[in-house]
Amino acid sequence: MTAEPELKASRQGYGDGLLELGKKNKNVVALDADLAGSTKSSLFAKEFPERFFDIGISEQDLIGTAAGLAAAGKIAFPSSFAVFVTGIPYNVIRALVAYPKLNVKLVGSHGGLLTGEDGATHQSLEDIGLMRGLPNMKVIVAADYTEAKKAVSAMAETDGPVYMRTARSKTPVLFDDNYKFEFGKATELRKGKDVAILACGPLVSESLAAAEELGKKGISVSVVNMSSIKPIDEKMILKKAGECKAIVTAEDHSMINGLGTAVQEVISNNCACIAIEKVAVKDVFGESGKPKELYKKYGLDSEAIVKAAEKALTRCKK
Repeated sequence: MTAEPELKASRQGYGDGLLELGKKNKNVVALDADLAGSTKSSLFAKEFPERFFDIGISEQDLIGTAAGLAAAGKIAFPSSFAVFVTGIPYNVIRALVAYPKLNVKLVGSHGGLLTGEDGATHQSLEDIGLMRGLPNMKVIVAADYTEAKKAVSAMAETDGPVYMRTARSKTPVLFDDNYKFEFGKATELRKGKDVAILACGPLVSESLAAAEELGKKGISVSVVNMSSIKPIDEKMILKKAGECKAIVTAEDHSMINGLGTAVQEVISNNCACIAIEKVAVKDVFGESGKPKELYKKYGLDSEAIVKAAEKALTRCKK
C-alpha cells in the first residue's frame, strides 16, 4: 500500500526558507503589504523585527522601498499576493528594480486558480507573463514546499531581481531536504519515451498523477519539473523533443505568455518539429470556488492532462 504524500503549501516553504536565510545572512531584509500572515513573511518578522518592514496596502511603496534598500546594499524580499505584487506596481518594478538590476527578490503568494474562494480578483493568472517579459528578471514557480524553501537561498545568492510565485493551498511534497534548486535547471521526475509533460507549480503533482493513468493505458510518460521559467532549461526541452513523440505543458496560469509559450519559443527557435498541447487557463478570468473544483472546470487537473497527452499523440500520428 502506497503511503499518502505529505501535504504542505509552497508559501509555507517560502516563510521557512526566509527565516532560515535571515539567520545566516544579516544583510537580508523583508517587506510586506499588510499580508505577512498569508505570505508567511510573518515568520521572519517575528524573529527579526528590526529587518522587517510592513508597508501597508501600498504596493508601489512596497517596491520603491525595497528598491531603495537594495540600492543601499541590502538583499530585499518584498512579498504580497501575486496579483498585487506584480500587477499594481508593474511600472515601478520595471523602472526601479529590473532596469537598474537591483537585488530585489519579489515573492507572489496565492498564485493561480489554486487560490480558490478568493475569486478572480485575487487569482493571478498573468503574473508569470508580466515578469518573464522584463529584462534582467529571473522567474520561478515553486513545485512544492521544499522547492520554495530551497529557492529562497538561491534567490539571495544570484545577482539581480527575481520573482518567485508560491501557492495558497497545500499540495504534495515532492522533494526531500537534499533537493537543490538551480536557475535554468529542470528536474526529470519520471522517465518515459512517448509523451513528455513539462510542468510547473502545483501542476507537477497533477502531471505525476496523469502519468500514472497514462501508464495504465500503455503510454510511457516523462514528467519534468520546469520550475525555472526564466532562465529556462533549453537543453532539457530539446532533449525531450528529441526523445518523445509529443509534449504537453501544464501550468496554473494563462496559456498566454507562461510556461507553455516559453517552451514553444525554445522549440520553434531551434527548428524542432513536435506536437505540443498546453494545459493552462484559456483566455478567461477565474471565479470563486474550491481549488479542486476550479481545476476540474478550467481543465487543469490530472484528467485534463491525460486528455491533452492523448490528443498530442493523435496529432503526432497524423
